[in-house]
Amino acid sequence: MNSFWLAAQNDTIVANNNDMIIGEIKGMNKGILKIKTGYSDSDFSIKWKEIKQLYSKTKFIISTDKGDRYEGEFRVLTSNKVFVYVINDTIASLTLKDIVHFKTYKTKFWDRVSASVALGFNFTKSNNFRQFSLRSNFLYESKNWSIQTSYNGISSNQNNTAPIERTDAALSYHYFLKHDWFPLVEINWLSNTEQDIKLRTVSKLGIGKYLARTNKLYWGLQAGISYNNERFTLNDAKTQNSLEGFIGSELNLYNVDDLSLLTKIITYPGISESGRFRFDGNVDVKYDLPLDFFIKLGFTVNYDNNSVNLNNKYDYVFQTSFGWEL
Repeated sequence: MNSFWLAAQNDTIVANNNDMIIGEIKGMNKGILKIKTGYSDSDFSIKWKEIKQLYSKTKFIISTDKGDRYEGEFRVLTSNKVFVYVINDTIASLTLKDIVHFKTYKTKFWDRVSASVALGFNFTKSNNFRQFSLRSNFLYESKNWSIQTSYNGISSNQNNTAPIERTDAALSYHYFLKHDWFPLVEINWLSNTEQDIKLRTVSKLGIGKYLARTNKLYWGLQAGISYNNERFTLNDAKTQNSLEGFIGSELNLYNVDDLSLLTKIITYPGISESGRFRFDGNVDVKYDLPLDFFIKLGFTVNYDNNSVNLNNKYDYVFQTSFGWEL
């Protein structure tokens, strides 16, 4: 038996340069594998494509670029020989490129969680301008479904000007089917002073599909129907309820050194309000720093051709924030 398997008392990795790493594999996402070692306080990261061999007796949830999901242990013998098995019975034979994501399958709540929080603050002496922002994201993922929440709040103040407030949040549920299809249920909330929106609540029901999932990107589409309830800050504006369709696209590019790019746009053609059209879009550029810290630049826009405030059909914001992710 070679030294690789002898060393595999814990999870063991051999890189293409023949360096051996022994520890506890946490998972692989966006082309980066993380392993906890006994000689470092922080997790060690290595690119998935740089793995030569891997041995683990840990149970994982494994996703492939074809949309298949497996639950079991796996070994990497070579880049073209990856075996997924349960109790020594092989259930799948894959290549390294086939695997786009895996995570340890544990019953503990925090072992299935991914989360991040980011803060931003701007100050300008002129007019005593101050802006504070908070962004957060929380994801819980099991074998067949996931729940995700997000929050983005901005508050701006300056002399002789009314405060500017903007908040958007979301709660979504996805159920994973074969071949990268997923039914979805989602609720979005938005309020902003620019468009005089006190609170817009959008409830969505639809279906989505990943058209591409690799270790460098994912691209997905979704479509369905939504119910829109809106309340406004203007005294003479009545609460509105409407039925809309929605069509959206999300593209995430990553594994470009320490940079990643996320773009998302969702359009809402009116059904009960003929001729109405809305869209929400955002672009985020994220730069990863050591110890799971990051810097993020973001742009978000909301458009409504039938806004209650006809002078402000759209609202947009640029953000710079510093954060940490779990």
